[in-house]
Amino acid sequence: MKIHEYQGKEILRQFGVPTPRGTACFSVDEAVAAARQLGGSVWVVKAQIHAGGRGKSGGVKVAKSLDEVRSAAQQILGMQLVTHQTGKEGQKVRRLLIEEGAQISKEFYLGMVIDRSKQRVALMASSEGGMDIEEVAAHTPEKIHKLWVDPAAGLTGAEADEIARKIGLPAAAFDQARAVLQGLYRAFVEKDAMLAEINPLVLTGDGRVIALDAKFNFDSNALYRHPEVVAYRDLDEEDPAEIEASKFDLSYISLDGDIGCLVNGAGLAMATMDIIKLYGGNPANFLDVGGGASKEKVTEAFKLMLKNPKLKAILVNIFGGIMKCDVIAEGVVAAAREVHLSVPLVVRLEGTNVELGKKILAESGLPIISGSDMADAAQKVVAAAKDM
Repeated sequence: MKIHEYQGKEILRQFGVPTPRGTACFSVDEAVAAARQLGGSVWVVKAQIHAGGRGKSGGVKVAKSLDEVRSAAQQILGMQLVTHQTGKEGQKVRRLLIEEGAQISKEFYLGMVIDRSKQRVALMASSEGGMDIEEVAAHTPEKIHKLWVDPAAGLTGAEADEIARKIGLPAAAFDQARAVLQGLYRAFVEKDAMLAEINPLVLTGDGRVIALDAKFNFDSNALYRHPEVVAYRDLDEEDPAEIEASKFDLSYISLDGDIGCLVNGAGLAMATMDIIKLYGGNPANFLDVGGGASKEKVTEAFKLMLKNPKLKAILVNIFGGIMKCDVIAEGVVAAAREVHLSVPLVVRLEGTNVELGKKILAESGLPIISGSDMADAAQKVVAAAKDM
């Protein structure tokens, strides 16, 4: 689950990380009123969407008068903002953050993710913060300093100071940097985050260290522990198909291809998408119906896939353990009839009651293409999609 920048800054402040003063707004008039209330002579008008790269795409503007705040808000609010993280469709801007300006002396990057290979939180920091951090990572990775935090000890003061030194913060700012680093680490752990970024972290002209941006992604499996994080959820920023899938306990992620995938188990789903790519196709989705899918869940899964206008074929790949092949076969037949399936359907079954499942499919009277194994099924569904 993702949240907006202004929400991320609310979390940072809870853990002692300083941020600029700012207000979330939903209209142009609210934006002007917020700037007036903040006071000062410089404000930043920032689009709030669940994607980075806003500054390069016109989603962040500096205003030096209330008239400029109004003009910037009018330009940004409602625009379809296209960044390198939104895809070509872009994301509609429905919220703004109006923030006091900051006198920036130097920009830095600070981020945390989970390194599963080391089973620790990996801290990454760089002296080259700002809009071009991806270029830094690609071309000068030596400028990104890494530290793997011992979960028993947490991020120590000495470790935080060493990171501050490596990225070039002055010694006079170490105390502030330590508070930021340790605060971000505590937020990451206590809120069950998967990713946390401050980009840029800035040193101001008067020597303050503040978080000028904030990005958090959270582990959806841990949200039951964090109703305060769930309250931040913005459904307007999420794929409608994925929202619909969650109502039926389906794990669904939209992709850019044209071959729908219905699979039980995340590992098998990933392998299915890989083998489709291997034979020249492109998956349209990740869809895991889980180990106990009913006819109703399978039907809803078909409905979700068929809402995709790019869909040209569907591959059902089931390994029956807890999920019995005859049950999934009945679900597939019922779903195909209910939705009046209009694209080729390839089904590969293996496992418990597989022969009974194949019999149900064969006697259904539907034009279902049978796959003998994963490779055979993948080749057949790729060929069927190309013929559409």
